[in-house]
Amino acid sequence: MRKLGTILFFLTMLSSSFGQTKNSLLPISHLTGDFYVYKTFHDYNGTLISANAMYLVTTDGVVLFDAPWDKEQFQPLLDSIKAKHNKKVIMCFATHSHDDRAGGIEFYRQKGIKTYTGKATDEILKKENKARAEFVLPNDTTFTVGKYKFEVYYPGKGHAPDNIVAWFNKEKVLYGGCFVKSVEAKDLGYLGDSDVKAWEKSIKKVQTKFKHPKYIVPGHDDWTDLRSLDHTLKLVKKYNAEKNSGKSGKK
Repeated sequence: MRKLGTILFFLTMLSSSFGQTKNSLLPISHLTGDFYVYKTFHDYNGTLISANAMYLVTTDGVVLFDAPWDKEQFQPLLDSIKAKHNKKVIMCFATHSHDDRAGGIEFYRQKGIKTYTGKATDEILKKENKARAEFVLPNDTTFTVGKYKFEVYYPGKGHAPDNIVAWFNKEKVLYGGCFVKSVEAKDLGYLGDSDVKAWEKSIKKVQTKFKHPKYIVPGHDDWTDLRSLDHTLKLVKKYNAEKNSGKSGKK
């Protein structure tokens, strides 16, 4: 009898473990009001890396800012939002052309969801023969969905040549995507498409234009620390100073 109890206990714990693993693939956290941050994960060169994205629940439907990095979570995200809020996703913005942001464009467009990118992102996706959004933003654009008003803004080159951010002035929410590094970040990460020299100027433009944010959501790692934009500027300045120092030391 004791042996049977031990087996049942083991099976229960095993089942619980599998359940936790499954649920942990798409953790959703409340940010403020009708704003939520969700994480997905991707194996990058043998390391499992998380990516942050955000969605907003409105009376008209849900607005998604960036798609899951894990393509296996494209549909589960829609299902989770429907189950949690009884709403459908009606809009999806990709904040630049990399797969952790724009990888879900084709999937969500086929679902009848309105997909958006900036003009620079559209040009990159076209050049790379990748799926493109239904709608292209030629300039900075303000949207009103339900009672919420937000601006999609291109600050200039940075992490990517096409990175855009979203700003909710009333709620003071800045969705930075990969343009903003988490306070946890020790360096600037992947720089394959970056313009670090321009990034410094671009950050300062965001700081000048969108004052006193109460919430800032970076593209990866911890999103609870409000110092992330300042931290990004610090990392950028350090990188540029070291690069300039290296150049000046050459003969």
